[in-house]
Amino acid sequence: MKTSWYKEPWAWLVFFLPFSAVVAGITTLFIALDDPDELVAGDYYKKGKAINMQVSKVKMAQKLGMRFELKLANNELVIKPTGIEKVFPVLNINFFHPTLAENDFYLALTPDGNGHFRHQFDQPVKGKWKITISSFEDTWKIQQDVYLPQTNFIDIKPDPAKAN
Repeated sequence: MKTSWYKEPWAWLVFFLPFSAVVAGITTLFIALDDPDELVAGDYYKKGKAINMQVSKVKMAQKLGMRFELKLANNELVIKPTGIEKVFPVLNINFFHPTLAENDFYLALTPDGNGHFRHQFDQPVKGKWKITISSFEDTWKIQQDVYLPQTNFIDIKPDPAKAN
């Protein structure tokens, strides 16, 4: 007594394995097309010159003796200058998230009566961030990776090896 092929369970198993591979491949294709990788910079020479200029800004901050202390507790950011004795009318502070560019943000802070720069956040800022502090004229800059929130002051000082 012979049965039809579609009534055999082994036939369905043999068809199911290649079919699942095709479905997984199509799903992978849609994921890859939906979120493509960024292209490598075509003008790499200009990018290299820009990196060298950024390193020179960090070296300038080092030469000027720029240092800051940073604390973020209870959604309040406090930055105090501890290096050079100079009054800064405005500090530019950039927060760069290591993986999500849409979370990056910028602050332009003015000093309070004590010379400290403060900002109150509406929502908590947590995780790893690359913070860049620079002058309003953009003649120097300091970069450092920090984990937030920080209940104690952490030292932010120029390091040309971390410049980019």
